[in-house]
Amino acid sequence: MEPTLRNPARERLEAGELALGVGIRQSRTVDIAAIMKACGYDWLFLDLEHNSMDLDAAVQISVAALGAGIAPIVRVPAGQFWLATRVLDGGALGIVMPHVDTPEEAREIADRLRYPPQGHRSIAGGLPHFSYVPIAAGAACAAINAATLVVVMLETPQAIANASAIAAVPGIDSLLIGTSDLSMELGIPGQFGDDRIVDAYRNVIEACNAHGKFAGIGGVYEDSLMRRYIRMGVRLVLGGGDLGFMTAAATERAKLLRGLE
Repeated sequence: MEPTLRNPARERLEAGELALGVGIRQSRTVDIAAIMKACGYDWLFLDLEHNSMDLDAAVQISVAALGAGIAPIVRVPAGQFWLATRVLDGGALGIVMPHVDTPEEAREIADRLRYPPQGHRSIAGGLPHFSYVPIAAGAACAAINAATLVVVMLETPQAIANASAIAAVPGIDSLLIGTSDLSMELGIPGQFGDDRIVDAYRNVIEACNAHGKFAGIGGVYEDSLMRRYIRMGVRLVLGGGDLGFMTAAATERAKLLRGLE
């Protein structure tokens, strides 16, 4: 029997549903995977770009996530393929590669992160994805290729202009707009409802629809704007992060208790 490997985020996307992710920057213990699963999320956005989390912590959480039924997806610093392949070997079900501006860059990413025949990623044995059960190399690679999400972040006007060409690259699953950096590059920091940002989302969503890819959103957490971009067609959604969720809830509780004095 051929091995199977589930990626809850990919399953949501392929069903035409929203795949809801949560950013993990402060958490360092494996129970965060089951906690976020219980909260209704489909994937963890383990952030190794803007964070001090190390490889070992990301792998430990990824293995726990596999057992909890939530997809561990890791953002690595731009171009750090050595780190990307190590977290994939360690249990991750996807990579988010930031600062992708051209289809040439996207092709290299797909080539480095996919097993043959789609790419040239090196093969490792004894993988946690299959609970360390020995699996024939060909079957294991095919199952992992099918389950893995390769996400590229578009964060500059050049990247947005190249959205259609990037979306056309085989092996790339999703184009996720890094809205904070894009707004900075456009000279409108934090103005996530500006017409230029709206146009960027429209461009990326149209490119994804034309090439069978999934449009993603990051950095936008205002309810009305999230609703707007989701209704436009975004499907891979970064809904917030552990730090923001913790501080928001803790602040509200402190206000409540201060009001009882």
